[in-house]
Amino acid sequence: MPRRHAVDPHRIMRWFFIVGMVILLGACGGADTPGDRAAQATERKQRQTDMLAHMQAHFDTMYSLPPEVVEALERGEISQTDIDQRSASGEFQKFFRFETLADVPVDLIWEDGGDLPDIGSPKATKGGTLYLSLRDFPRTLRLFGPDSNGSFRPWILDDTRMQFGRRHPNDTSIDENGNFRYFPGIAEAWAADRATRTVYVKINPAARFSDGVPVTTDDIVFSFYFWHQAWIQAPWSNNYFRRNFVNITRYDEHTFSLTLPEAKPNMLSRALELEPLPLHFFTEFGEDYVQRYQWKFVPTTGPYVLEPENLKKGRSITLTRLDDWWAKDLKFWRNRFNVDRVHMSVIRDTAKSFEAFRKGELSMFSVTLPEYFYEKLPATDPLVANGYVDRVVFYNDIPRPTYGLWINSGQPLLDNQDIRVGINYATNWDKVIKEYFRGDYTRMRTTADGYGEFSHPTLKARAFDVEAALGHFARAGFNERGPDGVLVNKAGDRLSFTLSTGYESLKDTLTILREEALNAGLEFRLEVLDGTASWKKVQEKQHDIHFSAFNVSPEMYPRYWETDHSVNAYDVPWLADGSPNPQRKLKAQTNNLQSIANAALDERIEAYRGSDDVSEMQQLAFEIEEILYEDGSFVPGFVVPFMRIAYWRWVRWPEDFNVKLATSPIKYHLLWIDDEVREKTLKARKSGETFPAVDAIFDRYRADR
Repeated sequence: MPRRHAVDPHRIMRWFFIVGMVILLGACGGADTPGDRAAQATERKQRQTDMLAHMQAHFDTMYSLPPEVVEALERGEISQTDIDQRSASGEFQKFFRFETLADVPVDLIWEDGGDLPDIGSPKATKGGTLYLSLRDFPRTLRLFGPDSNGSFRPWILDDTRMQFGRRHPNDTSIDENGNFRYFPGIAEAWAADRATRTVYVKINPAARFSDGVPVTTDDIVFSFYFWHQAWIQAPWSNNYFRRNFVNITRYDEHTFSLTLPEAKPNMLSRALELEPLPLHFFTEFGEDYVQRYQWKFVPTTGPYVLEPENLKKGRSITLTRLDDWWAKDLKFWRNRFNVDRVHMSVIRDTAKSFEAFRKGELSMFSVTLPEYFYEKLPATDPLVANGYVDRVVFYNDIPRPTYGLWINSGQPLLDNQDIRVGINYATNWDKVIKEYFRGDYTRMRTTADGYGEFSHPTLKARAFDVEAALGHFARAGFNERGPDGVLVNKAGDRLSFTLSTGYESLKDTLTILREEALNAGLEFRLEVLDGTASWKKVQEKQHDIHFSAFNVSPEMYPRYWETDHSVNAYDVPWLADGSPNPQRKLKAQTNNLQSIANAALDERIEAYRGSDDVSEMQQLAFEIEEILYEDGSFVPGFVVPFMRIAYWRWVRWPEDFNVKLATSPIKYHLLWIDDEVREKTLKARKSGETFPAVDAIFDRYRADR
């Protein structure tokens, strides 16, 4: 057990002296350069001094709060002043602590994942350029804050930055302590003490950021300071890192621990699946963070960087691989991230992207949509039949992205439960699946499919039923049809809503939904936006109904707080007596796209978050899903149990193509480019030479196999 004693103030001051030198003399705040005016240098130094002072003040006033206190603060039941007074009286311990290696328990069992199988193919070679397309240009390079959660995010955060450790994508077993198996990233070893709900981590001394600066515990300590700040305009992050961690302790420059409020199943994930931010890069962090860091690439621990000259706004982005990437020879990483360059051109139209692929201007193209797989690039197409382009169907085994209609219950009329339930009955996803998707997809049942024993065993989405829809609409006052067939109420309001999406390639599915909904007197006004604009709209809660999906992570159990708790719907959802706050305002920049605020749901979500008992969590998850079903603010869409990809034959893959947990072909960066095959293929096309056709199915991980 770790020793508990008073915090040594001298130890903290020594740490701040060292960090102060990093901030005041570091790479981002050194002496004047020829192009740097003295006034600008003075301003920069002042900003760095202010940031150091603010960080020190935060350390002095940030305390470990029990989850129930954090949740009461979120609900507005207590104030920050109350927290400060209780902290000053000694009720809560400091969140940031500084101890020595002598305080690390000696009986810990350290792990390093070394027994797990390697990832990728030993045949992989480095080099070449991967050519891809982007449907829209990112609005920012920031990792947090407004517009940072767009489709470009995996390229600068999720899929390319290293975490302390990652869940192994093929060995999905659970160990005797209830954890998934992890392989090392930035960490070289870790240990968990369930009795104290603490995870200990040793950073690999060789770990470096892309600008050559070593990764140390100072970076993860700074990261928690960063994640706590309102300046980043990321409410989800603010809450997550305050609610789900009660302490970070620094022991030396490579050893730290994180204490959690609960010893939940797979507690390792909370600590290992973090990406530390580089302290030395954020030396001018402050209130203007959103603007100041809008187009600055954050140094990464991963292999790909974005140089300023490779960011051509509105046109293209090119990532380049570091030749001296610190992890290039490490097991689990050495056979991945093989291409030298990833060039992404903005092509907003799917049809134009497909034509660019056929011309060889793009390296690969998703043919998951039936119209491309069966009609536009069938096995009989000369490109496939002659062996120039390969096609693959790969079945994965993952929690399923939440494709469906997200109804904003904060909008007029949509705040009526009967209207929302009626929309469920009036939405004919079964016809979309049968006719548009050729029966290849299946109907999504709940908001959390694919989580095994945590997914509801019997609940199913409502089937298309005109009479049931009309009954619910009538109870909401809509029982007369206008001349266009759309229902109206006595006030003359039409039962008409904007159905928006950022999925240009799936717009025809919405046409089917619109035509079918009219049978039930419901009008969908279709609005197809580019991906960035559509996500901005829903994040600002300006939508009526939005067709989208969250690309969930392969976690052990689903999350509900982010999407379904009232604190992510409204600024102050409830009054002190528990009744709805009539003055409440919709909260922007959260994932509660339905603006759902349900006290019974909140109660179960909070119990679910606070539980470390698997059986209790399962039962609560089932009850949560049942409440969401009754609320009707989410219309489950479809599940895609596979990925279908076409690629030029010089793009090479491992023998089993991909890993079990792959959510996209590129997710784990296993492919490589064979330039010799590329030259041979280009010459063959000109001469008429052909190759054996490749039209393969990999169904090892197919659920119904």
